[in-house]
Amino acid sequence: MTVTVPDERRHATDLVRRVVGEFVSELQDGYLRDTSAAVGRLAQLRRGAGKLPQDVPELWGLTGVERLYEELGERQAERAETAAFLAVTLFALHQQSRTTQRMHKPEVGLGAAVRRLMPKDKIDEPIRRRFVRVGTAGTLDAMAYRLREIVSLLRRESIPLDYAQLAVDLYRAQTPGGLAQVRQRWGRGFHAYRAETDEPQQPDRTPHGDASIDKDVT
Repeated sequence: MTVTVPDERRHATDLVRRVVGEFVSELQDGYLRDTSAAVGRLAQLRRGAGKLPQDVPELWGLTGVERLYEELGERQAERAETAAFLAVTLFALHQQSRTTQRMHKPEVGLGAAVRRLMPKDKIDEPIRRRFVRVGTAGTLDAMAYRLREIVSLLRRESIPLDYAQLAVDLYRAQTPGGLAQVRQRWGRGFHAYRAETDEPQQPDRTPHGDASIDKDVT
């Protein structure tokens, strides 16, 4: 039976969501249990936050993307690897020193997470401009760098993000016509967010100061 293009794309996005979700969840659980393997892996992966996989060859084989090449064609697998790499390394930055909180949280899209950085009844213009810069990035490496800036803000305020969905968004952004759809999704999430409907965050028990106090500084 011939597989149609929409079916191929659906399989690819489903696979990206599953692979990244499982990898990040396992890493997060290990980090919260303070296992040495997870703490060390997170420290390694943070070096790639905001970069593309070809720019950080020392991280090859550490991001859990092997399965993507087993199940996808070469072009799809390349896009999927890039998306997964960006999501996993950004998560590693986000989770740093958050030893009691889960910074990967399903169903928290990028737009809603950014809106949570702002007061309920007011738009913070500098943050809004940073968010717009992500959506208008002309290249994938520019988007990666600008996402790192956003994730740093989310980390500072202990606001979680769905990294499996972010990986899917980054995969779609590399497909024909996909970037416009991703921008629409992010913008809709930003505008639709209502603070009173969101679950309150647990108080942050870890300091927000400089990295010298972090247990897993590299």
